[in-house]
Amino acid sequence: MNMLTDKQTTKLLMRLLAIPGLSGSESRVAEFIQRELKKAGASAKILRTDHAHRRSQLGGAQGNLILKLQGTQRAPRRLLVAHMDTVPICEGTCPVLRGQRILSKDDHTGLGADNRAGVAVLLSTALAILRYGLPHPPLTFLWTVQEEVGLHGAHHVQLGLLGRPRLAFNWDGGLAHRLTIGATGGYRMSVAIRGVASHAGGHPEEGVSAIAIAGLATSDLVEHGWHGLIEKGRHRGTSNLGVIVGGAATNVVTDLVSIRAEARSHTPAFRERIVREIEKSFHKAARKVKNTKGQCGQVSIEGHLDYEAFLLPHDDPSLQAASEAVLDEGCTPSRVIANGGLDANWLTARGIPTVSLGCGQNNIHTVDEWLDLPEFHRARRIAQRLARLDGE
Repeated sequence: MNMLTDKQTTKLLMRLLAIPGLSGSESRVAEFIQRELKKAGASAKILRTDHAHRRSQLGGAQGNLILKLQGTQRAPRRLLVAHMDTVPICEGTCPVLRGQRILSKDDHTGLGADNRAGVAVLLSTALAILRYGLPHPPLTFLWTVQEEVGLHGAHHVQLGLLGRPRLAFNWDGGLAHRLTIGATGGYRMSVAIRGVASHAGGHPEEGVSAIAIAGLATSDLVEHGWHGLIEKGRHRGTSNLGVIVGGAATNVVTDLVSIRAEARSHTPAFRERIVREIEKSFHKAARKVKNTKGQCGQVSIEGHLDYEAFLLPHDDPSLQAASEAVLDEGCTPSRVIANGGLDANWLTARGIPTVSLGCGQNNIHTVDEWLDLPEFHRARRIAQRLARLDGE
């Protein structure tokens, strides 16, 4: 035997799925990983955590977890990555095994296989190497934090702890043979709309409704094709007004509304155009809504780049190695470009070109999420091939 059995790894995965770990609260997941690694022989010297959470806008109590192994064979260092956090809909999940699927027992709760399946792929690979003394090149295992809320762990990882990897592989959602070679870039915005409060029954004409301004801006974006899926000639992108907060009573003209929005595109210049159109619509709407004194609303917008788009070249060494591992597993590699952000976005931007692979997750971020168990085991076999030069 030179690796964990399917039964052992399934048990490990079920335990990981049951651990709470929303973005910023990954400590229990990291503690579980460290306990298992130490039981397999990992010393404290080769296990490190960084301070990525202290540089994140979210804060949090846990940084990235890093396991760094010296190689038994001379070769370039390889990096294996997966994120520890799950989205809020997965809080309190109770995983159940039904045939060849793992589901959430509660119909109102997501499973969290995104990305505990990826965590288990890395952990089972590291445990096999440690327990059975398998030959391997220099390896770094990276379990990141806060991927789901802006890729903050990958953005702020302490690169000096990674050992200068030359090849990098990230496990996230999808099929095991799917190789994600690029992903879109994302920009997030906070929009503050200030109107003028007044009594909605006694003197509504003296008020300037921040809600009305928000409605006009949204209508303008939809009408002119700058909301949702955006297609302008050869250019494509998306935008979404995802969160709106405002108002306290029906008898008061609302004077403050806050909106959180985003814009995405694989083309940075077109993403910037989407952002400008959003800004223009809100400022135009603010000028339109006036009270009897001639006062109008005001809009302030703040934004930041969450992650930049990337596309790996077809001769990228990590992509070639991943393709070979998938082929050796008896599958045909499928190359795709993602419309969402991945840890690979920031790793690539920071000088570590990274290809992403799936591990059997389906319907992620929903209550219908489920994990294809045979696909998960295929993913971990691919991971072990990538962690070993002999591919066995």
